[in-house]
Amino acid sequence: MPKGSCDRHINKNTVAFQRRCMMTQTERRLFLIEYLLAENPQYNGVQIPEGETEQHYLLRSLVNVRPADPVSEAFLRIQDEYLQEENRARGITDIADLVPVCNDLYLWRGDITTLKVDAIVNAANSGMTGCWQPCHACIDNCIHTCAGIQLRAVCDSMMKKQGHEEPVGQAKITPAFNLPCKFVLHTVGPIVDGPLTQTDCDLLSSCYTSCLDAAKAHGISSIAFCCISTGVFRFPQEEAAQIAVAAVKKWKEKKEQPTLRPDMAGAATRMKVVFNVFSEKDEGIYRRILYERSY
Repeated sequence: MPKGSCDRHINKNTVAFQRRCMMTQTERRLFLIEYLLAENPQYNGVQIPEGETEQHYLLRSLVNVRPADPVSEAFLRIQDEYLQEENRARGITDIADLVPVCNDLYLWRGDITTLKVDAIVNAANSGMTGCWQPCHACIDNCIHTCAGIQLRAVCDSMMKKQGHEEPVGQAKITPAFNLPCKFVLHTVGPIVDGPLTQTDCDLLSSCYTSCLDAAKAHGISSIAFCCISTGVFRFPQEEAAQIAVAAVKKWKEKKEQPTLRPDMAGAATRMKVVFNVFSEKDEGIYRRILYERSY
């Protein structure tokens, strides 16, 4: 390539990069919406609303129903810039700024997608590719929306390799992509259909221990649990909280015993565990249980 052509090519790319860097959140949002509308013929004729709130809902809806198909690098770059700025604007809470209720157990009420810990836990469904209902309020939908489309893609790849639905009570780990945490642990909780059974309780306990086992295996030192199965899966809140705290305490007593003699420096690293709640009622339940079981 002649030198003049090369210079023009470099300058053109530089200008394009600078324009991307100078995009506002509104421009990024419109770019993402237009891209998603254009890739699916069934959206022909869909009008982009003028209001910011309506645009947010449209973008989230398009992302929620989008299959795990390939996407351009430009889309991913702009999506990542957009989501990271949105997350910063909502405010990020660092576990380092939290005060434990007892020892290394924490209780925090807020949006788990804004929590900076090593890993957060997603209460997933058996398909493990996120919630497909547009703008649904479940934690699965929120986590996938805030992480970006890469999360569905990696989950879809895992499930295709597995070849069957995810069993209840197990756990899988993925990167967190645009979330402030590093990893997402996905677990499928039991669905309560009728009176609560011992099997339901055992499976819920297994969700917590499976997540902790996976976290330990990946060198994770802090993890935040949502209230698994207490939403649309209908697990009673009081019983779910009792099981959650008991399962974590039992796991820590079993897996975090010192590995060296007392007279030697060093002991097993203790994992920091956050019980994340969203309602004042759940916060009250967990606070009472944690104080009752403090150790």
